[in-house]
Amino acid sequence: MNWIPLVNEDQLTEINRISSDTPQVIFKHSTRCSISSVAKNRLERAELPANINFYYLDLIAFRELSNKITETYQVHHESPQVLLIKNGECIFDESHNAINMDELVEQSLR
Repeated sequence: MNWIPLVNEDQLTEINRISSDTPQVIFKHSTRCSISSVAKNRLERAELPANINFYYLDLIAFRELSNKITETYQVHHESPQVLLIKNGECIFDESHNAINMDELVEQSLR
């Protein structure tokens, strides 16, 4: 998995722009949570789709950015959490043990 580190608010503008052509996934990870580590490992072990970019947000280090994501995409904060962005909108989000690559790929095709 080649995570793209999500470290600043300007990247959200870029994610929205790119999402008109290519689905974007934001993975909000808590480095203090074992469930978050399990979800991250599950994603990393899965076969990677060629048509989705994956962003990694360390929400402990970047709490303000995590809050901005919640505000921008109007989703309830969870940890761990994945958000699937298409056409500048969050079209799917999932958290905890429900996070899996197959569902992200299926949702990205809609």
